[in-house]
Amino acid sequence: MAEMPLATDPHSCARPQEAVVRHLALDLSVDFASRTLTGKATWQVEVQPGVSELWLDTRDLAIEAVSLDDDTALASFNLGDADAVLGQALRIQVQPTTRSVTVLYRTAPEAAALQWLAPEQTAGKQHPFLFTQSQAILARTWIPCQDSPGVRFTYEATVRGPKELLALMSAENPQQLSASGEYHFQMPQPIPSYLMALAIGYLRFEAVSGRTGVYAEPTTLPVATHEFADLEQMVGAAEELYGPYRWERYDLLVLPPSFPFGGMENPRLTFVTPTILAGDRSLTSLVAHELAHSWSGNLVTNATWNDFWLNEGFTVYFERRIMERLYGRAYADMLQVLGHTALHHTIDELGAESADTHLHLKLAGRDPDEGLNEIAYEKGNYLLLTLESIVGREKLDAFITKYFSEHAFQSMDTAHFIAYLRRELLSQVPGAEEQVQLDKWINAPGIPPVAPPVQSERFASVEGALQAWRHGAAPALLDTTEWSTHEWVHFLHGLPEHISSEQLADLDKAFDFTNSGNAEILTAWFPLAIGANYSSAYPALGAFLTRVGRRKFLVPLYKALLATPEGKERARDIYTQARGNYHSVSTSTLDTLVGKPTLA
Repeated sequence: MAEMPLATDPHSCARPQEAVVRHLALDLSVDFASRTLTGKATWQVEVQPGVSELWLDTRDLAIEAVSLDDDTALASFNLGDADAVLGQALRIQVQPTTRSVTVLYRTAPEAAALQWLAPEQTAGKQHPFLFTQSQAILARTWIPCQDSPGVRFTYEATVRGPKELLALMSAENPQQLSASGEYHFQMPQPIPSYLMALAIGYLRFEAVSGRTGVYAEPTTLPVATHEFADLEQMVGAAEELYGPYRWERYDLLVLPPSFPFGGMENPRLTFVTPTILAGDRSLTSLVAHELAHSWSGNLVTNATWNDFWLNEGFTVYFERRIMERLYGRAYADMLQVLGHTALHHTIDELGAESADTHLHLKLAGRDPDEGLNEIAYEKGNYLLLTLESIVGREKLDAFITKYFSEHAFQSMDTAHFIAYLRRELLSQVPGAEEQVQLDKWINAPGIPPVAPPVQSERFASVEGALQAWRHGAAPALLDTTEWSTHEWVHFLHGLPEHISSEQLADLDKAFDFTNSGNAEILTAWFPLAIGANYSSAYPALGAFLTRVGRRKFLVPLYKALLATPEGKERARDIYTQARGNYHSVSTSTLDTLVGKPTLA
C-alpha cells in the first residue's frame, strides 16, 4: 500500500516535505559530573529539488558545528527564535546533492528529556543513573532531529559512559557489561523520534524466555523477574490476536521510581515504573499495554499529537484483549470498569462540553502533553468497544489485523483512518455507519449515547461488601479474601466522599491500607485520608510523594491536598522536598499546580 503523505505537524519546526531525515548515526559521551551529553549526530537526508535548507528541531542544545557529506564541508546554519513549547528551529544550508548532515552539539544540564539521578535516588544507592523520556516532543532536548511522530528513521549509535554502568537504548541491546564502557547499538526498523531512548545505570539482565527478559538494578531484579514471569505468554497472546511481533526482542527495563509514567513503549525495551512490582502480578496489565504499543503506536503511529487517540485507544483495547486471553473475560471486565470510571472523572474535570474531550484534538500552540489523558486512552478504547458491539468481534479483529499489516512502519492521521475504517469495515456491515455515529466520537464532546454499557461480574462482590459496610458491618467481617488489586481499588472508589476519620481508622485497622506496598491502592486511599484529615496516613503520604515520580499518582494526590485548607501548606512543603526526585514531565505539570519552590 502507498505510504500516507506527511501530515503538517504543529509541534515541529521541521519541514520534512522539503528535506527529510532517513537514518541517524549517533555518537554520545555521557558525563555524570556535568550532567551533559556530548553528541555527534549524522543524518542521512533526502533533499527535494530546489530546496536549500534542512530544518531540525532543537531545544536547549548548544550547537557547536555543522558539516555536510562525511564532514568534508562546514555548513552554514542558524537557530530560530526560542519558543516555550517548540524550542528552536535549526536551519542548515544544504544542496540538492547533499546526502548527509553532521551536527556536533552538547545538551544542557536541565535538558527536559534527561533525568540524572544521584546514587541515593536509585534502588542500590551506590551508582548514578540516567534515563531519557522523549515523548511527546522532548527528543529535541537531547538530539537535533525532526521531532514529529510522522517522520521515521533507522539508527545506529555509540555510547560511552562509566565502565561500571550498562548502557541500553531502544535498539538491539547488550546483556553484559562492556569492559571499556563503550556500547554499540543498531535499530534496523524505522521509528519516530519520540521512541528514541537511552538509559545507563548499574543494571543486570535476566532472561524470561528466548526473546524476552528483564533489566533492573541487582537489588530489584529478582522481584522483577518474578513479577514478569508471564512475559512470553503475553507476547504470544498478542501475536495470536493481531499478527506477528515485528521487533525481534521484547525486554523490560525497570527504572528508579522517579520515572514519570507507568511505562514507555520504547521499541525492544519497554521502560517500566517499579510501582507495578506489587508482588502478586496484579498490575501487569501495564506491561500488556506497553507490549500492545509494539503494534498500535510503534508499528502504526499517530501522524501528529492531535491524532494521539490512534495510539492509545487501540492500545487500551488491545491490552485488555491480551489480559482477557491470559486471565479470562471477568478479569478484563474489571479493567474496563476502572478505565470507564477514570474516563468519566476526566470528562468531569475537563468539562462536559470541552473540545479537549473530542478524540481528534487541536493542540497547536500548546504542549501536546495536555492531550495525554484518559480521553485518548479510554474514549478511544470505548469507540472500539462500540464497534465490536456493532460489527462483532470477529470482523473487528480481522479489520485491526489488516490495518496493522497494511500500514506497518507508517504513520496515520485521523482523517485517513476514518476513511480506511469506512471502506474496510463499516461498508461491509449494513447499518453500521449509522449506528456507530463516528463524528460524535471524533469531533464532539463527551461519550455518544450509542456506547454500550461497561460492567464487571467480579465487582458485584465489591458492591455487596460496600452495601454491607454502609449498613454497619464491621470491616473485618467483610468477605475480601479473593480480592485482587482491582477489587480493592473499586472498593475504595465506592466509599463515600465525606467519610469520617473514625471510619477510615476502622478500615485501616482491618485492611492496613496506609502501609500497603501497592501504589494503586495507596493512590485510591490517600485522597480519602486527606479529605477526612486522617492524620495517621500523613507520614506514609509524604513518604510516597517523595519517593514516587509517576505523574498519574502525583497529580491527584497534590490536587487532593490543595483542595483542603490544611493541605495547601503540606502540599508545598512536600513538593519543595520531593521536586528534585521528579522528572521534568512531572514538574512541568506540578510547578503550575502547586507552585515552583523558590529553592528547589
